[in-house]
Amino acid sequence: MAIEKKRHIRVFDTTLRDGEQAPGCSMTRTEKVRVARQLEALGVDVIEAGFPIASTGEQEAVKAVSDAVERVSVAALARANETDIRTAWEAIKDAAAPRIHTFIATSPIHMTHKLSMTPKEVLQRIRDAITYARSFCENVEFSAEDASRSEIPFLVEVTAAAIEAGAVVVNLPDTVGYATPQGYRHMFEEIRSQLPQAQRICLSAHCHNDLGLGTANSLAAIEGGAGQIEGTIMGIGERAGNVALEEVIMALKVRGDQYQADTGLDTRLLCETAALVSEVTGVGIPPNKAIIGHNAFAHEAGIHQDGVLKNAMTYEIMTPASVGALGNRLVLGKHSGRHAIREHIRSCGETLGDDEVEMVYRAVLGLADLQKNVTQADFRNIVNAVKSGKGETVKR
Repeated sequence: MAIEKKRHIRVFDTTLRDGEQAPGCSMTRTEKVRVARQLEALGVDVIEAGFPIASTGEQEAVKAVSDAVERVSVAALARANETDIRTAWEAIKDAAAPRIHTFIATSPIHMTHKLSMTPKEVLQRIRDAITYARSFCENVEFSAEDASRSEIPFLVEVTAAAIEAGAVVVNLPDTVGYATPQGYRHMFEEIRSQLPQAQRICLSAHCHNDLGLGTANSLAAIEGGAGQIEGTIMGIGERAGNVALEEVIMALKVRGDQYQADTGLDTRLLCETAALVSEVTGVGIPPNKAIIGHNAFAHEAGIHQDGVLKNAMTYEIMTPASVGALGNRLVLGKHSGRHAIREHIRSCGETLGDDEVEMVYRAVLGLADLQKNVTQADFRNIVNAVKSGKGETVKR
């Protein structure tokens, strides 16, 4: 029986643009270059380096990123007007594979209250902007801002106009995190079914996390036919943030049986990349953060510890090494089991009898009742006390 080939999903990283827009996450030119080089090593397909029209400093930073990376496409964001597009091109024109990323809103609420434009005027602006962008390069992406709150018949018109004007990627973002997986998948399916020409280009998904559905929506979009996902490392971004790329990447890798798709990234660099982004932005990684958090491979409950010691896959659906984590941790605490205590004793280079192990176990539980954490120093003191025959007097 033939094995179905997995579909390649492109990764469009916008940590340096959408991620940087989060309050307190601004990066210097040097910091952007550091992160860009790490993203290139990770293997992303596109790095969105910034929004050049924002400032002279932003233009220079985007140009620096364009000069620094060699094996990845560099995109610059531009509103759908000639000044933005020309400025974006000037910043990325020396990149190995420059991409102009232009956008305009397509939802009724945005067209009426923000743009004060009719749908007909928006369609013409899309055609004009993409045509102008194509005069600089063929690699043009168009985003229908607030697509998830747009009317599907109009999105069909918008996508058709973008393709006709020369866009090679059409992004249908969930700009405000409003979508649900079923509805977002349906949107992509409808575009593909109603527009045969959509098969010639790449549809992209860009999700925000306002309802905590960024990862679920991105995966639903892939099921609906999206060939590119856009997001940020750690999920940094405006409001509740963007989809965390590491989550989608590992979901595709771990559940390849369901999605039959993969990104081809070197996932062993995920923790290292997140650590760099955290350092540069000053945003800490929550301990319970999926994939990259300090507790992602930590176990305190005795049942879990026992299972992991027998076979790590009982409670770990991926290996720490697969994402670049140092390894799993058996945390000492009031929920720890005897199997984990024996393992900690062994890791200390000690050999104790069953009665002594029991004494250490009870002493650890007693100490854990008095303080939140039992440190390695605490544990060593307990072991030493038991070895010296003072186990019964270990403070509890």
